[in-house]
Amino acid sequence: MTKKILVIDDNNDLLDLMNEALTAEGYEVECASHVDNIYECVRNARPGLVLMDYILEGINGGELCHQLKINPRTSHIPVIMITGYGRVLESLGSYGADHLLTKPFDLDEMLTVVNGYFSGKLAVA
Repeated sequence: MTKKILVIDDNNDLLDLMNEALTAEGYEVECASHVDNIYECVRNARPGLVLMDYILEGINGGELCHQLKINPRTSHIPVIMITGYGRVLESLGSYGADHLLTKPFDLDEMLTVVNGYFSGKLAVA
């Protein structure tokens, strides 16, 4: 699995913070604040893991996750969904996400989860 991470969040401050933390951990990070076509975005970035906000401007991040998980070409890529609405998302279903991080989250927690997927300690659902 490539040590590249695609981070999708429309909050630029959080995007910058996650980028900085993941880069310091040794990951190659591609950031996007807006996604028109998730398949094109993933094809261009070639990530080994996707961190995605649940609520994005103009689109439901859960739907983007679902699109990735139903496509045989992208279903193997772990998707970590980030949300401030953990209980709501749990009641709606996870859209196939491999892990859920509820905001506010600790950066160490995020790094532990990310490292777990790349080390094989956490498995793709």
